[in-house]
Amino acid sequence: MIRTDVLVIGCGIAGSTVALKAADAGLQVILITGTLDPNECNTARAQGGIIYKGVNDSDGSLVQDIWIAGCQKGSRPAIEQLVKRGSQCVEDILIQRLKVPFDKSSDGSLDLTSEGGHGIPRIVHVSDTTGASIQNHFQETLQKHPNIKFYTSCTAIDLLTSGHSSLDSEDIYNPQTCFGAYVFFQKSKKVEPIVANETVLATGGVGGLFLHTSNAENARGDGIAMANRAGARIVNMEYIQFHPTGLYHPTLPRFLLSESLRGEGAVLINHLGEPFMEKYHLSGNLAPRDVVARAIDDQMVQYQKQFVFLDITHKDSNWIRQRFPMITDLCKKYGYDLTKEPVPVVPLAHYSCGGVLVDLKGNSTIRNLRAVGEVSCTGIHGANRLASTSLLESLVWGALAADDISAHWDKQLTPPAVASWQYEKESQDLSLIHQDWQTLRNTLWNYVGPTRSYKRLQRAQAILRNLQMEVENFYYQAELSDELIGVRNGVEAALVILNGAIHNRTSVGCHYYKQKSDKRIGIDMG
Repeated sequence: MIRTDVLVIGCGIAGSTVALKAADAGLQVILITGTLDPNECNTARAQGGIIYKGVNDSDGSLVQDIWIAGCQKGSRPAIEQLVKRGSQCVEDILIQRLKVPFDKSSDGSLDLTSEGGHGIPRIVHVSDTTGASIQNHFQETLQKHPNIKFYTSCTAIDLLTSGHSSLDSEDIYNPQTCFGAYVFFQKSKKVEPIVANETVLATGGVGGLFLHTSNAENARGDGIAMANRAGARIVNMEYIQFHPTGLYHPTLPRFLLSESLRGEGAVLINHLGEPFMEKYHLSGNLAPRDVVARAIDDQMVQYQKQFVFLDITHKDSNWIRQRFPMITDLCKKYGYDLTKEPVPVVPLAHYSCGGVLVDLKGNSTIRNLRAVGEVSCTGIHGANRLASTSLLESLVWGALAADDISAHWDKQLTPPAVASWQYEKESQDLSLIHQDWQTLRNTLWNYVGPTRSYKRLQRAQAILRNLQMEVENFYYQAELSDELIGVRNGVEAALVILNGAIHNRTSVGCHYYKQKSDKRIGIDMG
């Protein structure tokens, strides 16, 4: 058994912020990640930037932009807290503490850019690799911190809770309390309970559950699954934001192609060479993300194709290379020349707007369990996410959670004794796990993707319930591995998404529920 003050599960910007601030306050922190490389996370993939503050900007203006983008389904107190605390957190943590080298204008001021939904430029960035720069600077600092123990290749299996894990039989009658997690150490293949006064889920999103995604492969819903089994309240999981343009290749991972391509004039065309976006929305190729994603999906289904094309060849080739150097180089690595030919694209599962419900300090509905980042639902995003809010939300809630833990440390509960981990050790068949993943990802994409209907969701429910039964039987018999833990969590998280979609029959934001009489993919043209 391993003991610590704070256990943080996940090492992206949200988990890293909690770990750093708690450790700076003198607490002992264990930070774990299931990957060998801490940079294999969604934070490192964030291209655009993080909200700071614009020239002549106002809190009210940003609050309104976030509120409108979320289809007026968000939490006003949470949005107001984000706006009030955001720029100071960027200044204190990213600029002053970590020295992240945000791009500067010729006059030496921070270079501010804008993205869809923002009224003015207010986003700071490090070229088109903002997330990677932030992640690298966090890792350099965390690895050297004397109060942080960093464990890689360690997979959280389940949360330790008073109702399930305590050896004190009377604990079942007390309010559900979390005091750590069972953790699988991949190299030794041993399970150790890590007991902590405070446990923080920072496991990221669920994009890896879908066939096409912009997410890291380990974004498979581990935190959602563990919290769900423990009984935490989870909300808004039907709101999965799909990015419309991901570079398609039959064998290589998908890669997000920035919206700025369409902002600079790129056009979506089908396999016949026909532009099609004007059929779906008055704004054509500059329509909202969810409309564009559904339009592409509709074209793929209509013509039974695996992708459509994005065409910017009408622009000067030298200009394309200068304006989009990283994207041009990446396309070349995939065997495509962006300057001379249309490139194949598909929508990608991009961001989960829902998650473990938390308050303004990151507390879940289970005592001593917090959630920060994409695994949580603060209420910021409502039914759809405004661009560049996700990194800021992770930073702000990570800082506030750590501050609250430190401020109330004298009131912490003493963790109880816990049961040892028991499991079978039959050899496992990896081909079965791979097949289960294929079934899961195809099911979510085909039936719980950009366009949903009652019949599609019913089909998905039948498949996923049966898959869960098969996986659970396999899980309790086979030797443990990260892959087995992952597929078990993936099916559980997929069912949470599915149940949210089934119970919400109103099309809003990035949840599009197609009624029998509704033949539209976009929105009203008039």
